[in-house]
Amino acid sequence: MVNVDPSPPPEWRISAGLIPYTEAVAEMEGRVAAIAAGRTPELIWLLEHPPLYTAGTSARIEELLTPDLLPVYPSGRGGRYTYHGPGQRIAYAMLNLRQRDLGLHAYSQALESWAIAALAKFGVAGERRAGRVGIWVRRDHGREDKIAAIGVRVRHGVAYHGLSINLDPDLKNYRGIVPCGIREDATLGVTSLADLGFKASMRDLDAALMACFEEVFPTTG
Repeated sequence: MVNVDPSPPPEWRISAGLIPYTEAVAEMEGRVAAIAAGRTPELIWLLEHPPLYTAGTSARIEELLTPDLLPVYPSGRGGRYTYHGPGQRIAYAMLNLRQRDLGLHAYSQALESWAIAALAKFGVAGERRAGRVGIWVRRDHGREDKIAAIGVRVRHGVAYHGLSINLDPDLKNYRGIVPCGIREDATLGVTSLADLGFKASMRDLDAALMACFEEVFPTTG
């Protein structure tokens, strides 16, 4: 578990429906500027996107296997290609790293700790892997599947983007890309809480995320 220094509590927002990606990015960038200027508190925004792919700063064009399957959006976050869609909880975290005295590496680890703690609420043992970003679960016959993704961008000392956890998305859509480069190893794949046999609602997952946030990102009041 990675813990960070106490900070004032952030605002929480849970959006219903499917939020277009470009709309979400514009909202985040505006909020990041306001946080950096001290005009608004930090924000944790829980939402879902319509089906789409995003290309991180390390994305390789050859890893976009089916270019016409879904819309593809360039993203300023770190990482490669990933899928977003209904049934996946996105947690966009707009946190002031300067105020929290956090470097990028420590912050990324804290996001991973948050995802691991939330998954543990459902009895899922999420784990880190050296050289592989995100959270992984062990499967049979030595296989490991990714259940949570991490992607971060920092502007004016404020982090945004964040993490995603697969509750029950359409896993077939991952076939249109090499998600986070995992095709390079046939023992790696992608999974979800539903795929693992856990029956949980998005409300349940939100409750877990909210309950575990304070464990990793303590607040002062």
